[in-house]
Amino acid sequence: MATIMRTLGEVWRCANLYRMEEYEALGIGSYQDSYIVDICAHPGITQEQLSKIMYVHKSNVARQVSALEEKGFVERRADPSDRRNLLVYPTEKAFAVLGKIRAVHAQWRESLMEGFSEEERLAVGSYLERLAENAKKAAGRKGEAQK
Repeated sequence: MATIMRTLGEVWRCANLYRMEEYEALGIGSYQDSYIVDICAHPGITQEQLSKIMYVHKSNVARQVSALEEKGFVERRADPSDRRNLLVYPTEKAFAVLGKIRAVHAQWRESLMEGFSEEERLAVGSYLERLAENAKKAAGRKGEAQK
């Protein structure tokens, strides 16, 4: 299992290097693209909801959303029904970079799948989805045990 984790880590780190270079002109970091995609898909999402759908700790969400707000990609507003919650909305600047982010994601996927047959691509996708589901279950059990 250590080999799987090491390999997944290598793919993740390479993806970050690739995205960092691609996003330099946009003014976003390699970790911020996912936030922009999810916030654009769910305008008015709370930071807590964002934390849950992204499987990221709430403090990391707050830090990244704050950085994106400073750069003009998102804005936070108090929730009228619960002033303790902040709702996160994409700005026009976020929507303007969304196409580039999606293109970078597609280019990266294509780079990873180079030399794979269609059948192999489908199999890899299926295996990764199963790994992700198992990871979510395990993380959920761990999170419940810590409460």
